[in-house]
Amino acid sequence: MMQRTITPAEPPPSKAVRRLVESMLADEPPDMAAFTALMEPAAVEARTKADAEQKALDWANLGRYEAANVALITSGVRPEVVFMGDSITEAWPMAQPDLFGDRHVCRGISGQTSPQMLVRFYPDVVALNPRAVHLLCGTNDIAGNTGPTTPERYQACVRSMTELASRHDIRVILGAIPPAARMGWRPGCDPKPWVAELNAWLRSLAGEQGHDFVDYHTALHDEHDAMRPGFSHDGVHPTRRGYAAMREALAAVL
Repeated sequence: MMQRTITPAEPPPSKAVRRLVESMLADEPPDMAAFTALMEPAAVEARTKADAEQKALDWANLGRYEAANVALITSGVRPEVVFMGDSITEAWPMAQPDLFGDRHVCRGISGQTSPQMLVRFYPDVVALNPRAVHLLCGTNDIAGNTGPTTPERYQACVRSMTELASRHDIRVILGAIPPAARMGWRPGCDPKPWVAELNAWLRSLAGEQGHDFVDYHTALHDEHDAMRPGFSHDGVHPTRRGYAAMREALAAVL
């Protein structure tokens, strides 16, 4: 018989992690003390162990928003938009808390790839009965966070999520993958060709299926297809200025 109680949900980010994220959002250079604290050997070992355990027990992290989903469904509130994505989505409420709440619900999880999002798409999006879903993913697929992949595998996962949304009368807003000239956690990876190819496909899919498309790449990129100065400290994750540019691009759709 299947058990009805499983492992506890992943705990919220620690104070050290939140401190680092806040530092990455600021206009001024990041607080190196925040990096140092997280890079201590004991801290790295603890995070690595916890991450491995979590993935072994709940690969897609279905438990992360489980309690929040139950509370939202029980409240009877219907969200206008559920934001599904990775760390760029997860950090957005910290950058612009006024954008999120009962109307705009965040369901981003740092490090996730499109297959993980597909697994949790029903409980974290469809079950909430939103009017729309904002889907922003691809950076971690390119980095190979859950293993080597291909454009076709990414496309299959994204298409599956959009079709699931459409089947339940949920409007789809597809976000372009933001620019990235490098990925610090994947030395040697050149993401630019991937970003260009996948964004062209996302735009095509939006036109083919009648979805909205938000061109975050154009809003954030410089002449080298990297993040504009001031829009990111690590070349991948936006600062508050970067999120402001993203929100401006999104405003016409919302």
